[in-house]
Formats: sequence, structure tokens, C-alpha cells
Amino acid sequence: MVALDHYRTLGRSGLRVSPLCLGAMTFGEDWGWGANAQDSRRMFDMYADRGGNFIDTADGYTQGTSETLVGEFIGPARDRWVIGTKFTMNTSPGDPNAGGNARKNMMRSLEGSLKRLGTDYIDLYWVHVWEFRTPVDEVMRALDDAVRQGKILYAGASNTPAWIVSQANTMAELRGWTPFAAMQLEYNLLERTPERDLLPMCRQLGLATVPWSPLAAGLLTGKYGRQHIAAPGAGDNRSLGGGGGTREEMVAASGRVTEKVLDINDGLRAVAGEVGATPAQVALAWVLAKGVTSPILGARTPAQLEDNLGSLDVTLSPVQIDRLDALTAIELGYPHDLIQGRFIQDVADGGTVIDKPFGRPA
Repeated sequence: MVALDHYRTLGRSGLRVSPLCLGAMTFGEDWGWGANAQDSRRMFDMYADRGGNFIDTADGYTQGTSETLVGEFIGPARDRWVIGTKFTMNTSPGDPNAGGNARKNMMRSLEGSLKRLGTDYIDLYWVHVWEFRTPVDEVMRALDDAVRQGKILYAGASNTPAWIVSQANTMAELRGWTPFAAMQLEYNLLERTPERDLLPMCRQLGLATVPWSPLAAGLLTGKYGRQHIAAPGAGDNRSLGGGGGTREEMVAASGRVTEKVLDINDGLRAVAGEVGATPAQVALAWVLAKGVTSPILGARTPAQLEDNLGSLDVTLSPVQIDRLDALTAIELGYPHDLIQGRFIQDVADGGTVIDKPFGRPA
């Protein structure tokens, strides 16, 4: 068991963060399904009262309302908080330079975030997604310039291939620039593909891992049933702010509720009954047991956040973790399956017994 005020360092940096990060994407009702200002404040206070210090937002979340509310909530206690925000999202439709990772948009977005947050520096500035249009050296040099200006303290990469992050950090090290300190990625019982390359890369390079959607947009909370399985041809509406209706209705209409998802939820309920927890708490406890740094909680109501924070009190046995692993196992694919196969191991090791390769997952 751990607590919100049992801090850990962010990768190889000296920055201390809580083991669960408060996601502020739900702060504001601009997208039709978020929390109002009062409930957002209640969630912020609940998190703060337990010693939490790590908040995640972005310049485009709820049309900027998220950053504005976070800025109001932290107020004069700003230095106590580790604030992470992001850029890349186009915030001015029709303007090609109002989105992406180019220096021009980075600096424009950074100034806007500083203003909305009411601060003169951001602790952790994330590249929200790699758009494959801006050269790696332009992104890293621009981030380093912002660090040297004192406007950001650390940089992070989100939704970016492992080979890009490796290239970027190698380049930064060789040129004396600021490297990425952390990686933000989707990781949960329904999305385990980061185990192929992203998570081993983070371990190898010393990057913090900050998983988003650890409950798979609510699919691992146990609230969905077979009545939510969408009819064929219902469409895939996964946009953050479009379509109207509740978020639950959007997820159900997207076709993401499947028999496999419901089988996994049955497994979560079984383990939850054994440890006296909720399915959501077990799903979060599984992510925490995988050696990540700080999963992001995306609660929409104070009750949801209260339940999510309870995951810190849940301890899963190795047997229970193995059961969930088996229920959601993925194939690592080439070249991992080839390399780890008995034939290649015998060819490489000559029949001798050698410890597990450095940098491979346990």
C-alpha cells in the first residue's frame, strides 16, 4: 500500500510527484460531459487534502477551461504543485500554424498556457502527440530554449513512437539540450501493446511512465453490460468533444464495448470480490503493480475520484496479477517473440545459463 504523499521521482530527474496524477481533462463542461467548476474544485481539494501534488492538463482541454480552472485552484500555493500541460492540438481551426509541434506553435501555445494557468513557469511540458511533420531537432531545440528561458522545467513526450523518443533523447544528450524526462502513454488491461517497445524503452533510458486512461475510458469500471454492445454499423465516435450526450453514451456508441471487454470485467469483479475492492480499483492496482510512475486519474465526479484513490489501498497477490495478465495477454510480435524463443536463446547462449537480458521486462 502507498499514499498520495508517498512521492517518487520523475524518471531520472529530481522532481517529486505523487503515485497517482490528477487528470484535469474533465474540468469544465465545454465538451458536454465534463465536471462543472464546483465539482472540479471538490475533486481538486480531495486530491490536495491527501497530499497529491501532480496535475495533468492541456491547452486544448475543454477549450482552455481546464487550464483556467487549474490556475484558479492552485492560486498562491502554485509552487507546491507539479503542473503538467501539453501542446500540439490546433486551437484555432483554419490556421495551419495553430497546431502541431513546430517552434511557432510551441511558443504560441506555451504563452497561452502560462496566461491561463496564471503562472510564469510550467513544471512539465508535454508534446501531446508526434505529428511526423516537425523535425526532431526543431522540437528538442525549442523545448531546450524554453527551459533556458525558465518557462518550463522539464519536457515530456506523449503518444510518440519509441524510436522517435530514443532518437530525440540521444540527440539531446549529444548536443547538450534538455531530454525528455517522462513518457505519457495509454496503458491498461485493454491496451497492453506498450509492453512491446515503449515500456522497455522507458526502463532502459530512465524515463518516467505516466499512463493515461488506466481505466480505458471507463470500460474497466464494471459499469458496462451486454446492453451497451453497439449494433453493427453504429459508427466510431471517439472524438473528445463531439456528438453531444453523455460520455458513457459516446463510449457505448463507439463499438468499444465487446464480449472480450465484458469477459475482462468479469475477471476484475472476481478479483475485486477477493480483495474487497471495486473493479475500477483492481484495474488501477494492476497498472500500479507494473512499475509505472504515476497513472492519470480521469474522474468526472468526486465519487469517481474517491473510488479511484482507493486503489492505493489495494494490494494484489502475484497469483491475482498473473490471472489478470493471462486474461489480457498479447503477443509481443516480431522481433520479440523470435528473440525470446528457445531456439534463438540456445544459439546465442550455447546451452549455458545466463541472467535475463538487461533492459527486458521482468
